[in-house]
Amino acid sequence: MPDKRQILELLDQGRDYHEISRLLGIPPGQAYLIATGVPADNGDAVTRSRRERAGVLPSRTQRLVNDREVNPTSSPRVHAWIRRRAADDAQMQRAARASGQG
Repeated sequence: MPDKRQILELLDQGRDYHEISRLLGIPPGQAYLIATGVPADNGDAVTRSRRERAGVLPSRTQRLVNDREVNPTSSPRVHAWIRRRAADDAQMQRAARASGQG
Protein backbone atom coordinates (compact mmCIF):
# COMPACT_ATOMS: atom_id res chain seq x y z
CA MET A 1 0.00 0.00 0.00
CA PRO A 2 1.44 3.38 -0.97
CA ASP A 3 2.03 5.86 1.83
CA LYS A 4 1.56 9.60 2.20
CA ARG A 5 5.25 10.38 1.64
CA GLN A 6 5.32 8.51 -1.69
CA ILE A 7 2.26 10.30 -3.02
CA LEU A 8 3.40 13.75 -1.90
CA GLU A 9 6.79 13.16 -3.54
CA LEU A 10 5.06 12.29 -6.81
CA LEU A 11 2.93 15.44 -6.52
CA ASP A 12 6.11 17.46 -5.95
CA GLN A 13 7.45 15.98 -9.20
CA GLY A 14 4.48 17.56 -11.00
CA ARG A 15 2.35 14.45 -11.40
CA ASP A 16 -1.43 14.64 -10.91
CA TYR A 17 -3.61 12.22 -8.96
CA HIS A 18 -4.71 10.34 -12.08
CA GLU A 19 -1.12 9.68 -13.10
CA ILE A 20 -0.17 8.77 -9.54
CA SER A 21 -3.04 6.30 -9.37
CA ARG A 22 -1.79 4.56 -12.53
CA LEU A 23 1.78 4.43 -11.22
CA LEU A 24 0.79 3.04 -7.82
CA GLY A 25 -2.12 0.85 -8.92
CA ILE A 26 -4.74 2.50 -6.73
CA PRO A 27 -7.79 4.67 -7.55
CA PRO A 28 -7.12 8.44 -7.74
CA GLY A 29 -9.57 9.14 -4.90
CA GLN A 30 -7.67 6.74 -2.67
CA ALA A 31 -4.37 8.42 -3.56
CA TYR A 32 -5.93 11.76 -2.60
CA LEU A 33 -7.19 10.38 0.72
CA ILE A 34 -3.79 8.87 1.58
CA ALA A 35 -1.97 12.11 0.71
CA THR A 36 -4.35 14.54 2.39
CA GLY A 37 -6.49 12.67 4.90
CA VAL A 38 -9.52 14.25 3.19
CA PRO A 39 -12.03 12.15 1.20
CA ALA A 40 -12.19 13.20 -2.45
CA ASP A 41 -15.96 12.67 -2.56
CA ASN A 42 -16.54 15.63 -0.23
CA GLY A 43 -17.91 13.23 2.36
CA ASP A 44 -16.22 15.21 5.12
CA ALA A 45 -16.01 18.89 6.03
CA VAL A 46 -12.91 20.60 4.65
CA THR A 47 -11.82 23.17 7.19
CA ARG A 48 -9.31 25.96 6.56
CA SER A 49 -6.54 23.91 8.18
CA ARG A 50 -7.40 20.92 5.97
CA ARG A 51 -7.33 23.10 2.83
CA GLU A 52 -3.78 24.09 3.74
CA ARG A 53 -2.51 20.49 3.83
CA ALA A 54 -0.03 19.36 1.21
CA GLY A 55 -1.72 17.77 -1.77
CA VAL A 56 -5.19 19.26 -1.22
CA LEU A 57 -6.80 20.43 -4.45
CA PRO A 58 -8.69 23.74 -4.40
CA SER A 59 -11.86 22.26 -5.93
CA ARG A 60 -13.46 19.55 -8.06
CA THR A 61 -12.09 16.60 -6.11
CA GLN A 62 -15.27 14.64 -6.87
CA ARG A 63 -13.81 13.89 -10.32
CA LEU A 64 -11.18 11.74 -8.58
CA VAL A 65 -13.87 9.29 -7.51
CA ASN A 66 -16.35 9.80 -10.36
CA ASP A 67 -14.73 10.80 -13.64
CA ARG A 68 -18.12 10.95 -15.37
CA GLU A 69 -18.90 14.25 -13.70
CA VAL A 70 -21.67 16.17 -15.49
CA ASN A 71 -22.78 19.77 -15.14
CA PRO A 72 -26.57 19.49 -15.34
CA THR A 73 -27.09 23.24 -15.72
CA SER A 74 -25.98 22.89 -19.33
CA SER A 75 -28.65 20.29 -20.11
CA PRO A 76 -31.57 21.44 -22.27
CA ARG A 77 -33.75 19.00 -20.33
CA VAL A 78 -32.82 20.73 -17.05
CA HIS A 79 -33.50 24.17 -18.52
CA ALA A 80 -36.93 23.00 -19.74
CA TRP A 81 -37.71 21.60 -16.27
CA ILE A 82 -36.75 24.92 -14.65
CA ARG A 83 -38.96 26.87 -17.10
CA ARG A 84 -41.91 24.56 -16.32
CA ARG A 85 -41.37 24.92 -12.58
CA ALA A 86 -41.17 28.72 -12.84
CA ALA A 87 -44.30 28.87 -15.01
CA ASP A 88 -46.21 26.69 -12.51
CA ASP A 89 -45.26 28.84 -9.49
CA ALA A 90 -48.29 31.16 -9.16
CA GLN A 91 -46.85 33.10 -6.22
CA MET A 92 -43.65 33.89 -8.13
CA GLN A 93 -45.67 34.83 -11.24
CA ARG A 94 -47.74 37.30 -9.17
CA ALA A 95 -44.59 38.76 -7.62
CA ALA A 96 -43.01 39.19 -11.08
CA ARG A 97 -46.14 40.95 -12.39
CA ALA A 98 -46.29 43.19 -9.32
CA SER A 99 -42.65 44.23 -9.79
CA GLY A 100 -43.14 44.88 -13.50
CA GLN A 101 -40.86 42.00 -14.52
CA GLY A 102 -43.50 39.57 -15.69
